Amino acid sequence: MADKTNYVFPEESQRYVGKDAQRNNILAARIIAETVKTTLGPKGMDKMLVDNIGNITITNDGATILSEMDVQHPVAKMMVDLAKTQESEAGDGTTSAVMLVGKLLENAEKLLDKKIHPSLICKGFKIASDKCLQILDELSLEITKEEELLKIAQTAMTGKGAEFSKEKLSKIVVEAVKLVSTEKNQVDLEDIKIEKQKGESFFESELVKGIVLDREKTSIDMPMQIDNARIAIFDCPLEVKSLDRETRISISSPEQFQSFIAQEQEVLLSIVNKIKEVGANVVFCQKGIDDVAQFFLAKKGIYAVRRIPKSDIRRIAKATGGKIVSKIEEISEEDLGFAEIVEEKKIGEDKTTYITGCKNPRALTIVIKAGTQQVLDEIERAVKDALGDVVCAIKEQKVVVGGGAIEIELSKRLREFSQKFSGREQIAIEEFASALEFIPITLAENAGLDPLDVLTELKVVHDSGNIHYGLNLFSGKVENCLKEGIIEPLKVKRQAISSASDLAIMILRIDDVIASKTSRKNISEKEEMID
Repeated sequence: MADKTNYVFPEESQRYVGKDAQRNNILAARIIAETVKTTLGPKGMDKMLVDNIGNITITNDGATILSEMDVQHPVAKMMVDLAKTQESEAGDGTTSAVMLVGKLLENAEKLLDKKIHPSLICKGFKIASDKCLQILDELSLEITKEEELLKIAQTAMTGKGAEFSKEKLSKIVVEAVKLVSTEKNQVDLEDIKIEKQKGESFFESELVKGIVLDREKTSIDMPMQIDNARIAIFDCPLEVKSLDRETRISISSPEQFQSFIAQEQEVLLSIVNKIKEVGANVVFCQKGIDDVAQFFLAKKGIYAVRRIPKSDIRRIAKATGGKIVSKIEEISEEDLGFAEIVEEKKIGEDKTTYITGCKNPRALTIVIKAGTQQVLDEIERAVKDALGDVVCAIKEQKVVVGGGAIEIELSKRLREFSQKFSGREQIAIEEFASALEFIPITLAENAGLDPLDVLTELKVVHDSGNIHYGLNLFSGKVENCLKEGIIEPLKVKRQAISSASDLAIMILRIDDVIASKTSRKNISEKEEMID
């Protein structure tokens, strides 16, 4: 497989023209689609990815698989970019999007064999894609209950490492999203931190209405717990400013040296006194805290943590209602945040800081727990998918039925729509409809069912007007997926179909692949940057 995805030009003059270029590009896209195909759905299999230093990743998340794969072919890289876009825009649906591109190009290859021009195929695919998006809006359903959000989260996590605790995790995900969402249903996922803790059962995972830091207090002499915490947040160091490299200090006696050291300590003591004066009993610092300052902080009973990532500093400010201070001398009581408890906890061999009991937290932490790092990573990916799906559903308040039901209905209506056209465009639209059926076929294959029997039964049921019937993989039967709670956000499907069709059209329009020289201008710019 790896050899087929490599795309190397032995000579600068080598070119792939016409059919050779098209076949080569289509082959690369199909190989990528085949790679992730077996991971689709709740019965999908996992992939083990091993890098060149032996690190192991076990997952069935399409975005993770593609991002970790070592691909060289330019079209394969475009497929990876598609997966990244799908992940960032919709949070889920990467495997479906990549598979759809592969199937569209496979079907297009059949039309190319029939001497149909790529421009006509592209036109037919574009018409079909636009019609699909229109039909999707017609088939979408409004969200009316919180239970539907729970079902969306559970559908996203099914088939991943979090499946056995999906009921609990789905409640955590939905509650977290609702707490940080604005009145206009806008959610910034950066406000929801995911903290991984190894050593306990994943049934112990929890939502902390505050922030959990994988950092310990800077001194063992500081208190283990602070009640009614008044929190000072700094993005500047609590240190004496270091001297420039070329600065020289002339000291001619031991007294002068002692005076110099004492003056540094006085500056640090004044900093700590200023913090104590405004009423702070907890300090979170993005940068360093001097050892002497740590001593003074501990003496005054102040809990301090240093070297906190910038993203976590922002979350602490949002959660506690505090302000990030850049100049220590300008801190005031109004800048302090509040939390009922700030404490250090030991989880396994690691020490963490919990900030809990925030009055109106605008940032939260989902703490996930598991026995091994690989399981932790997979649960994290499942939770991220669920967060993305729930956020999409909350923003648009619309969902579609899963289990392949929406693809079968889209395919059926596209075939009816294609009858309005004549000639080769009609054939291209029908091939687009056929590509959509690849999703329920693959779901059936991955569950060990007969794909032909399942597809036939789905078509018969949808022809009789039961548009919400799809494949329930837990029972292995064609059932009303809406009733069973198998639903997905509208945006996930819309983004997948739109992105997949656009990329398939772009690849089909390529008839010449040329090895280009590295621009001398770009090289000069890089050299200037290095200098």
